[in-house]
Amino acid sequence: MKRLDLFPITTKIENDRLTIAGHDLKLLAEENQTPLYIYDRATLDAAVTEYKTALASSYPGAGSITYAGKAFLCLALAQWTRSQNLTVDCTGEGEIAITVAAGMPRENILVHGVNKSEADLRSAAQHAGTIVVDNLQELSQLSQYELKNTELWLRLLPGMAVSTHHAHTQTGQHDSKFGMTREEIMEAANFCKQHGLPLKGIHFHQGSNFRDPEPLLPAIEIALDLSKEIGFQSEWHFCPGGGWGVAYHEDELPHPSIESYVRGIAESVVEGCQARGLELPHLHLEPGRSLVARAGVAVYRVGAVKKRVNKTWLLTDGGMADNPRFALYGARYSCLPVSGVGLERSERVSIAGPFCESGDILIEDLPMPKVEAGDLIAIPVAGAYHLSMASNYNGARKPIVLWLEEGKAQVIQRRETTRDLLDRDERLLLCDQH
Repeated sequence: MKRLDLFPITTKIENDRLTIAGHDLKLLAEENQTPLYIYDRATLDAAVTEYKTALASSYPGAGSITYAGKAFLCLALAQWTRSQNLTVDCTGEGEIAITVAAGMPRENILVHGVNKSEADLRSAAQHAGTIVVDNLQELSQLSQYELKNTELWLRLLPGMAVSTHHAHTQTGQHDSKFGMTREEIMEAANFCKQHGLPLKGIHFHQGSNFRDPEPLLPAIEIALDLSKEIGFQSEWHFCPGGGWGVAYHEDELPHPSIESYVRGIAESVVEGCQARGLELPHLHLEPGRSLVARAGVAVYRVGAVKKRVNKTWLLTDGGMADNPRFALYGARYSCLPVSGVGLERSERVSIAGPFCESGDILIEDLPMPKVEAGDLIAIPVAGAYHLSMASNYNGARKPIVLWLEEGKAQVIQRRETTRDLLDRDERLLLCDQH
């Protein structure tokens, strides 16, 4: 079943029901209610192993893998990244605090951000091994901090993006808000020299959820030219970003090859450094969603089925409040029923949530077996940019999250309650007016 290949690697069909890591999704939903998110550890571990193996076989220098906190970060995920000796990319004070609470060593905390606040910079200087500098104003602010145990990289705007499914996932084009132009990079490098700042590397990023590494190669050339001009020598760092894609729909299968992505970058960096007489840098890769997306599954319960002239709606108890990607990017998903997986896909359905927005849609026009009110559905590739973008729209409470291993299902985020919504608010003291 091709659609099953979108799900975590431990997914099976047993007694015509979906199981993950040996756990029956129907029973998990009954025990924990819905909406329910699960993360499969085996799928996470396998993705990291594939990246590490590809990097070790393709790149003769030192290399490391960075986990994108913005994809989804909680205490448990941060603990898992520590167990895998990954670097964690944090955007701001909040993500830094989660990573520190998980016991992450300083050298494994890297801080990004396009407009870091004073609180962000202060937290980064206190806890992070690396700060990626986005602009000249930020660099001036950082010069006021003591950076004894923190290195700086400069974020380059290469002036070219990768091909992605939506303009909002492109970051490297000339008019992007991210990073510095070539001229600004050189000004920043000179500023670091004049002020004795620990400049150790260069970084760029061109977009997210792309499948072809070829557009990275000209940007790597530009970044290596700048690295040569800056004068990086021994023990310097080079990061050509990340954002490698995954398949969200069966029409996009197979999942893009991690090995070819890593090999393409590694060979380009090696050849580029040899041509310029540069010592090989420590090469950092930022896999983004390709580490975590496939490990996640969202489970919803259908509350109502509506027949329209040209459409059948399945209305679920989750939607844009826990997965806004359709509303933001027109993201395309697939799904399976939790029970009756093998039944004929006799209907075409669209799936939407309970929120007061016409854009509250999860899936459009998907062949499915007959699904009735009360049935459960499972949407795969839900591990990245769902919960991290979740909101309390319409008073929604963020869903419960489970961590699955063989023989073990552990809550890693409890379901929010109405009490949580009220506890953050303060009552207004109104004066009587007559």
